[in-house]
Amino acid sequence: MKIVLIGAGSMSFGRGLIADVLASQELEKLDGTLVLVDTSEENLNLMLRFALALKEFHQRRINIEATTERKTGLAGANYVITSGAAQRYHFWRQDFFLPLSFGFKHIYGENGGPGAAFHTLRSLNLMVPIVKDMEEICPQAWLLNFTNPESRICLAIKELTRIRAVGLCHGPAMTLTFLARTLNLPEEMIDLTVGGINHFHWVMSLRHRKDGTDLYPLLRKKIEGDPKSLPPLTYLLFSSFGLLPFPADSHIGEYIPYAYQVCGPFSGLRMLERPLTDEKNSAVTARSNLEKAAAGDREMLRQLAVTTRENAVSIIAGLKLNLKRRELSVNLPNENLAVSNLPAEAIVEVPAVVDGDGLHPEKVGPLPEPIAAYCRLQHTIQKLLVRAYAERSKELLYQALLLEPTVDDADRCRQMMEEFFRLQAGYLPEMS
Repeated sequence: MKIVLIGAGSMSFGRGLIADVLASQELEKLDGTLVLVDTSEENLNLMLRFALALKEFHQRRINIEATTERKTGLAGANYVITSGAAQRYHFWRQDFFLPLSFGFKHIYGENGGPGAAFHTLRSLNLMVPIVKDMEEICPQAWLLNFTNPESRICLAIKELTRIRAVGLCHGPAMTLTFLARTLNLPEEMIDLTVGGINHFHWVMSLRHRKDGTDLYPLLRKKIEGDPKSLPPLTYLLFSSFGLLPFPADSHIGEYIPYAYQVCGPFSGLRMLERPLTDEKNSAVTARSNLEKAAAGDREMLRQLAVTTRENAVSIIAGLKLNLKRRELSVNLPNENLAVSNLPAEAIVEVPAVVDGDGLHPEKVGPLPEPIAAYCRLQHTIQKLLVRAYAERSKELLYQALLLEPTVDDADRCRQMMEEFFRLQAGYLPEMS
């Protein structure tokens, strides 16, 4: 079994996934190889030394390799895990502030809204060549993707390639943690079913795992008694439509036209107005800690061995060992109408059972019609963006931008689009 981790030089993503792989008792049963891939030789060398130190810390048998040559790393791969971004915070600031400067009142600019269209195009410029390499070198491998915007990347892979892919996100795990805290129950006692799209999933069923009791009435009672236990936009949507969305206004607000009115741009400002020195100091600290761990500091190794809430390793084990295990959430095409009132070609976020034959999305039923309408609009935008990328068409991109809920002026929209191409030249695909 060969697992390839592309983007392994990331001090957060790389660290977390390496820790997850090496902590897994299930993967230890297999004769495995972990290959770290990154374009930064300096970062890659550090993560290799860290991984080897963590291997010794856990007393694992897995082979660990590293290369800056992606095609070399992909040879013989069974599972490929990806997470990538080009100058993430630099461009995220532009994705956030530029639409605001043209009067489009969005709140985050990462996965929805006008700025996210350009995030999508930059990410596709990174991801599609990787997947095309997989088609050539390891066409039977599974791709487990963390690169955002998740739904849009997964749709492009489905439409433009033949690779089997699943999108992963820890958002539903955060929802479970919130519910456990609110209901004063252990997480393992909550049977949770989510449905929707990535960063816009909704709690469709909430039951006590021991006796099957419906926990939604208790949740509603607790939130009615303390409305401020939810962020303002989340509370508005919950009270209006009857289901709880992912409890973070920053994410769900990207798909809502009145999010700015409810909570303003604070979600984006809080992250993106941090001084650049704060980011640099944080990166320096992370690198320093990894250097200590790589040099054999046992206490630092113990701290950095902490696993994540991501489910990539659990899915790999489920596929390889035929575990027939239910995963809380995956992002897959809605081909079996897991969400019955969303299009079959849409990428939906739902639970799934994982076994030796693949990932099998759980049928969760229909979303309330207003929620489904929001999701269908986003799917249409996603389809246009994928076509715009594939056909290198500014007009298709312009059509996608005009559909964004926060875009209310066609001329300013076109001006904004051209300014994005000026500012992000070399990172966006050439379009005409």
